[in-house]
Amino acid sequence: MSDFRFLTDRLAVSPQLSPADVAQAAATGFALIINNRPDGEAPDQPPGADIAAAAQAAGLSYAEIPIGRDGIRPADVAACAELLREAPGSVLMFCRSGSRSAHLATLATARLGGDWEVLIESGRRHGYALEPLAPACRALAAAG
Repeated sequence: MSDFRFLTDRLAVSPQLSPADVAQAAATGFALIINNRPDGEAPDQPPGADIAAAAQAAGLSYAEIPIGRDGIRPADVAACAELLREAPGSVLMFCRSGSRSAHLATLATARLGGDWEVLIESGRRHGYALEPLAPACRALAAAG
């Protein structure tokens, strides 16, 4: 069952998606799915290729920015910011719990000059502790 957690009206995060969840993502109005979970992280995890194929079949764009044990790198933030900037509509990002996706989305929004504080507040309502990102978000926003 899908668990889309909207951080803004055009950006949501989710715990692990299955290929079956992709149809609901399309019906909800998402245009792009960003997978933030590395393949093989857990034995019960569907391969990213299966989700990509389901996205293509549903007419959705699909991208991968895997966030592993090394955490979020500047290149990940830059790649996510570019995807968010170019997205033709609403974006759904996912990982195991949605936490890595929420963190990455917040940092990428700050890099774009967006209202990252809204994401921190929305994240809090969904159980994501994004407040520690505030200094990094301020720095990203100031760097423009």
